Amino acid sequence: MEFGIFAQLFVPYSERNVDPDAEHKRIMRNVEVGIAADRAGIKYVWCPEHHFLDEYSHMPGPEVYLSYLAAKTERVHVGSAIFNITAKVNHPARVAETVALLDNITDRRFEFGTGRGSSTTEVHGFDIADVNETSAMWDESIREIPKMWKKGTYSYEGEYFRLPEREVFPKPYGKSHPAMWVAAGSPPTFAKAGQMGLGAFCFTHGTPDKIEPLIHNYKAAIETAEPVGDYVNDNIMVVTNMVCMEDREAAFEAAVASGMNYYTSLQMHWLDNIPKPAGYPVWPDRIPEPTVEQLKKASEIGMVAIGDPDDCAKAIRRWVDIGADQLCFSPTTNFMPQEQIVASMELFGKEVLPQFDKDPVHRTTQFRQDYEATLA
Repeated sequence: MEFGIFAQLFVPYSERNVDPDAEHKRIMRNVEVGIAADRAGIKYVWCPEHHFLDEYSHMPGPEVYLSYLAAKTERVHVGSAIFNITAKVNHPARVAETVALLDNITDRRFEFGTGRGSSTTEVHGFDIADVNETSAMWDESIREIPKMWKKGTYSYEGEYFRLPEREVFPKPYGKSHPAMWVAAGSPPTFAKAGQMGLGAFCFTHGTPDKIEPLIHNYKAAIETAEPVGDYVNDNIMVVTNMVCMEDREAAFEAAVASGMNYYTSLQMHWLDNIPKPAGYPVWPDRIPEPTVEQLKKASEIGMVAIGDPDDCAKAIRRWVDIGADQLCFSPTTNFMPQEQIVASMELFGKEVLPQFDKDPVHRTTQFRQDYEATLA
């Protein structure tokens, strides 16, 4: 099991209403947390691409944040989760150029995560009339981008974009390209990701028991994958919350005080292309914050990794048991003080992480190196 964090640029009204520099401070907090992740031995920092989503995410250009963070760190892989590769949002040739450049300047520490957007606010904002059509747009782009990294000229006349004969520069660093991923929410998407040889971001809420069938679908499909890129990235990442403290009661109390469900309510409000569980409140109504006892039960079943190092390890074992490859945390999507976030990550890196991540080589690096070895 490997670990990652999300650098979500959450900028709540409660901070902006009292501090005109709140947005800037939140941006720099995410940089600090990314550096702390590298220091703690966490292997991945992921950053999404979002547009127009007030409070929820102010991050339109993850490549800016990720390249800056890469320069400030030594080992952590920086990844887009996701680049929107629908042609009206980002032309595929521009994506291919950016990914290859990031691969070079990060010394092969970039991870290429893709998606099509989950919000009508974003999709309609880029003059795409039908959200459902973004699936076909993504299908077209994901198959063409790897072709642009090959030596020689490339041309294409498709349904959603075209490119006259050109050679796309730069090329990725080395004999292949960064690992490729896709955001997955619905059961068919997991199987599709596996069939295409892509790593899958599991953005579905739920307990390990609920997520297990989705992981099974992915793992079954990837056994016979026909990769759209050079190699298969057999990787499924799931997302949860983590607070790790020596004093377990203090950890649960800090998690309750952090307002984590405010962000979840924003997610359900803005990302209207993601199916919502029955009974979810409609914005501006919000999901109630959990009690300490509710969080303790959630940790016991692995839904969150909160408590002392033993609590966190027990929760993580549930994800290991169902076949997840990476567990990712979102430390800045709440109101927790920065010093608490960093201390929690440091303790996690010292006491919990070594129990699960025993290989210094990133899983994606190994896949890439194994493929390149076949070309020697």
